[in-house]
Amino acid sequence: MTLWRIRATVVDRPGFLSVLTASLALRGVNILTVQVHTTEAGAVDDFLVDAPAELTGADLVAAVERGRGRNCWVARSEAQGLADQPTRALGLASRLVRDPDALGETLRTLLSADSVSWRPQPGQDGPGHGAETMRLPDPDGGSFEVLRSAPGFTPAEYARAQALVDLAGAVARQVVDRVTLVLPDGAELAVRPAVPDDLPALRAMHGRCSPRTLHRRYPEGAAPATTRLRRLLAPARGVTLLAVTGGSDGVPEQVVAVANLVAEGVLAEVGLLVEDGWRCRGVGTALLRRLVAHATRAGYAALLAHVPADNVAMLRILDRLYRPGAVDRDGKMLTLTVPLTGRRAEPAPAGTVPAGTVPAGTVPVEPVPVEPVPVGRTSAAADG
Repeated sequence: MTLWRIRATVVDRPGFLSVLTASLALRGVNILTVQVHTTEAGAVDDFLVDAPAELTGADLVAAVERGRGRNCWVARSEAQGLADQPTRALGLASRLVRDPDALGETLRTLLSADSVSWRPQPGQDGPGHGAETMRLPDPDGGSFEVLRSAPGFTPAEYARAQALVDLAGAVARQVVDRVTLVLPDGAELAVRPAVPDDLPALRAMHGRCSPRTLHRRYPEGAAPATTRLRRLLAPARGVTLLAVTGGSDGVPEQVVAVANLVAEGVLAEVGLLVEDGWRCRGVGTALLRRLVAHATRAGYAALLAHVPADNVAMLRILDRLYRPGAVDRDGKMLTLTVPLTGRRAEPAPAGTVPAGTVPAGTVPVEPVPVEPVPVGRTSAAADG
């Protein structure tokens, strides 16, 4: 006996599947497992069968067609195919939790794909699938293109692949370590990834910020709407870090600073807001260092920071730590590009700010290496 995989489209009405299985039974084919994929063209039935050794692929196709199946595809299978799909998917999910960087290989295994390639830019047509191609977003930026010549992809397979992508994104957001930040004055803050439940505390923090502080972070000069804050807490590609006080001995946590990294393609945009009472104490510098470390691990080419020209503190932090490679001015707003180690940013667009229009010391230089951020307790710089 020989293991085969058979996939065929069957009219999605009562009785048609039994006709197909009866036709296979007449050739001595034993059906071991069956999965049904609902599509617009009908029910796509995926069988794992045990067939007599003398039967060929052409014999199986003929049996399927006699059973009113169409668009038949057959291929030899191995014993691993006996594992049921839920068990297989759970095993791959477990692997992905242990190694989020293995998303591409995990997708290839899940879909039995011919190839999986990563591209730095999102697919022009967006996520989706055709008969031979599947496009999926990479949680860390860019996209995956999955190719399989046969059988054609189904909506159910796309949903399974998207579930793995979502899992990889959730895991990636959690690998940013929680640390205790020790400030120069001896105060301590916890720095951790944000979660959706932090929304009330984040709104309260914005309410405590002065209009001037809000203007430095948001060009419109006001706290963003709740829907935008909710998106910032869990970006589709990137990470949000919070600096919080309390959280022990029954004292509720209070958010005092938030830092965002939102990726698009090979670039990642950073944003930073520190509550008035915690400014110039090293909190912003520490959060920015961790965002840069995360972006470097994720392989982004450069960071973008949109900073009002009068936000001297933020400009000094970026200049002192990373020396922006290009600065572009749009009215009162500056866009700073910080190339990351091992990658080069795209050439600066026309209209790059001429010398003398940015704070002293901001000059185009090569990127500097980013040291990994340690786990546990860390000290903050005396400014930022």
